[in-house]
Amino acid sequence: MKIKQPAVAGTLESSDCMVTVEPVPKGGGIAFELESVVIHQFGESIKQTVLETLERLDVEDAAVRVVDKGALDCTIKARVECAVYRSNQQTSQLPWGGAIR
Repeated sequence: MKIKQPAVAGTLESSDCMVTVEPVPKGGGIAFELESVVIHQFGESIKQTVLETLERLDVEDAAVRVVDKGALDCTIKARVECAVYRSNQQTSQLPWGGAIR
């Protein structure tokens, strides 16, 4: 899936995260940036969750910024999915149970 325009999902409330996705030129890969209150304990796990979610959605080129306030993995996945779909203005017929796991 291609990131067509910048999009944001989530909040900066406790136990949540804000995910921003932006397009990059084809072949640019994934540019990942993380700001987290628990970066020393869970930074690698958060990064892995984000990258696995992008892979499941077939996103190959994107700039992704995550500002984490202690979100669980399921919340991180949901925010990444939402931001990707918003970037494509896809608000209906989402493939729940299909591409999203």
